[in-house]
Amino acid sequence: MTQTTRRIISLGGKDALPFLQGLVSNDVLPLGKGPGLVWAALLTPQGKYLADFFVGHDAGGLFLDLPEALADATLRRLTMYRLRADVTLTQSDRTVIRGLGEVPPGALPDPRHPALGWRLYGTTGKEAAIDWDALRVEHLIPETGIELIPDDSYLLEAGFERLHGVDFRKGCYVGQEVTARMKHKTELRKGLALVTVDGAAPPGTSILAEGREVGRLFTQSGGRGIAHLRLDKAEGEMWAGEARVLRV
Repeated sequence: MTQTTRRIISLGGKDALPFLQGLVSNDVLPLGKGPGLVWAALLTPQGKYLADFFVGHDAGGLFLDLPEALADATLRRLTMYRLRADVTLTQSDRTVIRGLGEVPPGALPDPRHPALGWRLYGTTGKEAAIDWDALRVEHLIPETGIELIPDDSYLLEAGFERLHGVDFRKGCYVGQEVTARMKHKTELRKGLALVTVDGAAPPGTSILAEGREVGRLFTQSGGRGIAHLRLDKAEGEMWAGEARVLRV
């Protein structure tokens, strides 16, 4: 089936890429040279996650590939920042389908991890039945609205550096100072980790070790899960509700 949880926005205007370059966590300027796909995040000035999305360039031009749940709020914020910049944000009738294996003409590789295959933007097409949650758990890839929580998550704790979602050489952007400080001046004490799960628990369930909260359990598949943990405290047998949890 086609994906219905994404919104595609066409980007126009001579300032489109420089405008985004000053706002998002990744370097989008290379998209001015040709086709590609960049994963990036928009942050609060305090460095907390607001939204993640793909910025792309294909035969149809420049575009944003946004999670539908955060699209309206993200577009309002981008419009607020736009001021006098020559930038247009226009609803597109295109959709996105994802796939693995042979890459169809015009498709772009998912920049986060090779295991996530490709993304194809058009107006028709069907998406094969693929267990994306299993792939995300296997490769520790966060999802919007599950592991990535607006006004709560931090990029480095969520694995954005490992997944090519942040660039430390591109210069300033909103939230850059906090993100850079976490990279260079502190040791991460919290972050996503792969765990085994004996049982099941709703996403977001607190994980306890010896009666103390040490994290939260999120996506689960095949007896394993993605957890956000206090890395220095999450040891030995832990519990998320009735589910037994162990770090891998």
